[in-house]
Amino acid sequence: MPRPGHQKNSRSMLDPKQAIFPRKQPRQGRSAATYEAILEAAARILEREGPEGLTTNLAAELAGVSVGSLYQYFPSKEAIIAELIRAMRDQMLADLTDAAASLQDAPINVAVERLVAASIRHHADRPALARVLEAAQPMLPLHAETAAREAEIQALIMRTLKGYGVADPDQVAFDLIALTKGMVDAAAQAGAQDFAAVQARVVRAARGYLG
Repeated sequence: MPRPGHQKNSRSMLDPKQAIFPRKQPRQGRSAATYEAILEAAARILEREGPEGLTTNLAAELAGVSVGSLYQYFPSKEAIIAELIRAMRDQMLADLTDAAASLQDAPINVAVERLVAASIRHHADRPALARVLEAAQPMLPLHAETAAREAEIQALIMRTLKGYGVADPDQVAFDLIALTKGMVDAAAQAGAQDFAAVQARVVRAARGYLG
C-alpha cells in the first residue's frame, strides 16, 4: 500500500488517450444505484491503493456488479476517475455557493473562514481520495472542464469580495485561491490528515493577505 505522500506517479498508471466520459447516465433508480456503487467502489480502491490498484474488474467486484454492467456506463478506469474528479469539483462549487449564501451580514473574517472551509472540505472528508484525484486530474484530458470550473469558482469569490468593498476583487480572488491551493496541496502531498489544522493555517494566511 503506498504511503501517504509517496504514491507512484499517476502519469505511469493513467492513459490520457482513453475515453474519459461515461457511456451513458443512469435514468432510473436501480441504474443510478449501480452507477453510484461503481463510483464508490472505485473511490475506496483509490483511497487504499492509488490509481495503480484500480482496475475495472476490481471495481465491478467490489461494487457487486458484473464487469459487463460496469462497461455499460464506463469505457475505462480513466473514465471512472474523471467522473470522480467531476463530482469532487461539483461538490466544491456547491459548498462554496452555500458558504457565500450564508454570509449575509457576517464580517469579512467570518467570510474568509467559511469560504476556506468550503474549498477544502473534500480534503477534510476523504483526504486520501482527494489527494489521489488532485494528482490524477492533470494527467487526464480534463483541462477545458477544469478551467471552466475554476473560472466559476473565481467569479463566485470575486463577487463575494466585491460585496465587502475589497479593492481589485478579481485579482484578490485569484491570489486567495492560489494561496489556498498551494498550502492545501503541499499539506496533502505531505500526507496531512488533520485538515482542521490546515484550514486554520490557510485562514490565518488569507486574513494576513487581506490585512
